Amino acid sequence: MRLLTLPLALLAAIGLSSAARAQDATAGEAVFKTQCSVCHSPLAGKNMVGPSLFGVVGRVAGQIPGFHYSAANKESGLTWDAPTLDRYLTNPQAVVPKTIMPYAGLKDAGKRADLIAYLSTLH
Repeated sequence: MRLLTLPLALLAAIGLSSAARAQDATAGEAVFKTQCSVCHSPLAGKNMVGPSLFGVVGRVAGQIPGFHYSAANKESGLTWDAPTLDRYLTNPQAVVPKTIMPYAGLKDAGKRADLIAYLSTLH
């Protein structure tokens, strides 16, 4: 019985550390700076090559007035909630075919979760 307790405790600890990491907005800000900030601003009303990501969580895709979105993005019908952002950040072209966002995706699930946690603070 003791032999089973240790592996189960280790699995539980690994699961807890993963869950804690999934909510690391500070780490997500670092991901934003290295992966997103070349094209996107976290500031309200500051569009760059890409639209401002201020308030992106909960926003309907393609809705910032005055920003030139692709037709694919405007017509996607997506709302940027955490699960949708996770799928999109993994592979934007798979979620919105014909998007003009030239980003291959963020394959690291932990970094995506951190980035989404950070984006959730921008309101």
